[in-house]
Formats: sequence, structure tokens, C-alpha cells
Amino acid sequence: MPSKMWCDEMNRMVGRRRVKRVQASWRPSRAPVSKPLLVAPDHGRPVVVAPDSFAPVQRPGDWGPYAESFLRLNDQALRLLCVSPEVTGGASGVVVRFVPGECAGAVPLRSCVNGKVAGGLLVKPRFGWSGVGHVLQETGWHASPQLPEMPMVPGSARSVPPWVLAGPVLSRLEGLLKTLSPGYRHIEETTSKPRGRILWSDYVSKSLTCGQWHQLPCRYPDLDTDPVLRQYIRWTLERLKRDLSLVGVGDPVALSLVGVACRLLDSLSDVTPLMPRRDELDRRLGGSRLANQWLRYGIEAIAWVVDERGLGGGSERDGLSWVLPLARLWEDYVESVYRREVAQYGGVLKVGRLRETVFPLEWSDATHRTLGHLMPDMVIHKGNSVQIVDAKYKAHLSEIDESDWRQFSSELRDAHRADLHQVLAYASLFEADEVTATLVYPLRYSTYTSLREQGRDRSRAELLHGGRTVRVELRGLPFGQLGMHRG
Repeated sequence: MPSKMWCDEMNRMVGRRRVKRVQASWRPSRAPVSKPLLVAPDHGRPVVVAPDSFAPVQRPGDWGPYAESFLRLNDQALRLLCVSPEVTGGASGVVVRFVPGECAGAVPLRSCVNGKVAGGLLVKPRFGWSGVGHVLQETGWHASPQLPEMPMVPGSARSVPPWVLAGPVLSRLEGLLKTLSPGYRHIEETTSKPRGRILWSDYVSKSLTCGQWHQLPCRYPDLDTDPVLRQYIRWTLERLKRDLSLVGVGDPVALSLVGVACRLLDSLSDVTPLMPRRDELDRRLGGSRLANQWLRYGIEAIAWVVDERGLGGGSERDGLSWVLPLARLWEDYVESVYRREVAQYGGVLKVGRLRETVFPLEWSDATHRTLGHLMPDMVIHKGNSVQIVDAKYKAHLSEIDESDWRQFSSELRDAHRADLHQVLAYASLFEADEVTATLVYPLRYSTYTSLREQGRDRSRAELLHGGRTVRVELRGLPFGQLGMHRG
């Protein structure tokens, strides 16, 4: 029979093992590694891509032989975002860099190990989000973001203002509400005259038992706008209003969109909100191919809100993939400025966006055709004068002002000369006594104000040829500060 001392020792050993097992079971797990989000401004400096999250482990900072497969997997995303990849050599080995172009947006980046999303790339507007928001508001969201069929972008939701996607959704829903085609809904009503189908069971149990034999419960169809679609729209508007209100403090664009959502909700007070099913939206979208444009746009916008996990600025980390062409946005901005000026000073404005300024090119040999037509952004006719306006989303004017022309890089000099040659080619298309060819470049508001005070926000030159004068004009405008300048 074992001694008491031996039993005590065995109990202590068993107790220690239990404590160790309990401690092991409660050992804290390692925190998940967050996926990197690369951030850069448009037309900014190249961004170095660290290989740690996208390729097998090499020497620190070295892509080794995996750079090509990484770029091949992400080629579509980089093209959509106008990002140019560069592969160079460095002290640590092969280096991959991304050169941002003229688009803002967010796209996922895949790993060349397993092809799964391992990070994201966000290109922000170099003139700030607020400027982009004001331009989108004033121009009616013509250049609204495109939403490619891509996975969510890790970590991008909190880095993007909510109106980037909420604004286009509200614009589409407003257009949809104005063009909704009428449909039928069934109404139940008690009347003194038969209408539609009499509900005899209700008549016996209610009208007759109360001695109101002349009261007839009826059900009949009534012409109305699509009630279910209006319920979907109301649910979408309430969702947008909630998200915008949560993050709208200090963001004037978000607050203004809250007002738009409230105004649209007032027109839907007769329906209750109903969250749409994705298959129902797909069915309506598939059946609307021959329907009006606003119906297709509106259903697509509702689907965006149903599918997403954060329009930006919310509690979610991951955001939708999107691309916003800033060059197109700049053209819309410049067009709005010149429309105001033409309304104030007179003239007739034609715009290339509406294909009002197209000049076809007739080639003698079609196999040598490299360009089918010329199309200036804007043409203003006033009396015997013509002004051709071409909007360029570049930084030529501000960089020439901040540094001497001799310090200007040869690459930017060539790009600037190409712009001048292009607008002068446009000027040769018109037979007028006075022709002005204007290139309009974006400026920061502080730079514009300083140049404006010195009278240097425009620079002009004259060309005398063939008995007529052609004026060349460089003009700077502040991006996103509509209404802050005149003429």
C-alpha cells in the first residue's frame, strides 16, 4: 500500500500538469497581420512596393524572380487605375515601383504565391478630396467613379470619404425617381359602390353584422409607380443617409448629400423601406436592357449599396474597388467655368463631351490612319472671334511658376510643347478674324490666389500668320474652388 508521502507527491505532479494544460489552452493567439495599403497622390512620386506580403521570402526588399509574376497578376488593376509599374535594380536586389497617373481610386493587389488578395493600392487626388467633392457636386457627377468587378480593397474604407460612392448613388436614384414608369398595385377599400372584386367574407363579418349593408369592402388594381422598386429606393436612401450622417461632421460635401437624401426620402413617405435581394435586382437589371437609361443606372446603384461593406468612412476596413478619371473631372470643371463666363459675357459654347466639336480626318489611305478625328474640349464663337479651350490635368503652369523654365525637366518640357502643338492644330481648323487657343491647367487655390493678385494667372503670346492673328493663352484655375473667381 503506497505511503501518504508518495500519494501527496503524485497529487502535486498531476496538479502541475493540469495547470500547464489550462495555461496552454488559454495562451493568447497571435494577432492577425494586417494587409498593407499603399497610398499615393495622382501624378505623384513612384511608390516602392515591399515584397513581404506579395512574394516568397527573399533577401529583405528583394523581389528576386517573382517581380514579373506579381505584375502579371495585377496588370488589369494597375491599368484601370492608370498606374505604370517599374522594375529596377537596387542595393538590396530587384525593386518594384508604382508610378501613379491621372486617375484616383482603389484596387486590390494579389499575391504571386497563391493569387489571393494580399493588399491594396489607393491613389488619392493631389488637390485634395474636398476639391473633388465640390467639382462632382457642381458638375452633376458626370465623371462619377467606375466600379470594376474586383474584390474588396483591404484597409481602404476608412481612407476614402463616404461621398465618393454615395454621391453617384444619390444622383442616379434622383434620376430614377423622376423617370419611374407607372405600374399597378392592389388597394383594399370600403365603398358605397362596387369596385373591382367585392370581399364577401369581410362584407358578411363586418358590414352586415353592424347593419351597414351599403358598405362594400372591395379590392381593385390602381395605377401607380412601381411600389416595390420605390421601397428598394427608400431602403437605399435611408442606408446612405445613416452612413453619411455618421461621418458627415466637418465634411460639407457629406452634409450636403444628407440634405439631398432627406429631400428624396420626403417623396417616398407613402412606402416603407424594403431591403432588396440581390437576385431580384439581377432579374430587374436583366429585364431592363431595353428600358430607359436611368432605370438601369438606378438599379445598378442600389446593387452597389446592397453588395458593399462600407462606402468609405464607416466602421468597416475594406472598401469597394473604384476608379475616378481625374482628367475627365477636370474637363467637366473647366466646362462649368466657361459656361458661366459665356452666360455672363455672351457667345455660343460647344463642347466635345457632347460631340459638338468633332472634325473628321479623311485619310487618302485608310491603312495609314492613326487618328480618325480632331475634337477640342470646347469652342466658343462670339462675333468674328473663336476661342478653342483644351483642359489639361497637368501641373505645367504651377511648376513653371515655382521653378525656372531652365530647371524644368526635359520630359515635362516635351509634354508642354505637345499640348501647345495640339491646341494650335485645333486653331488651324477655324477661319475667323481672331482665334485664341487656350490651355487650362489646374492650380492649388493658394497658388492661384497669389498669381491672380499679381495678374499672372494667364500668360499670352501672339502668332501672326497669313494675315490673321492667333493668340496662345495659358490659363490656371483653382481645382475645386467653383465660384471663387470670375473671368
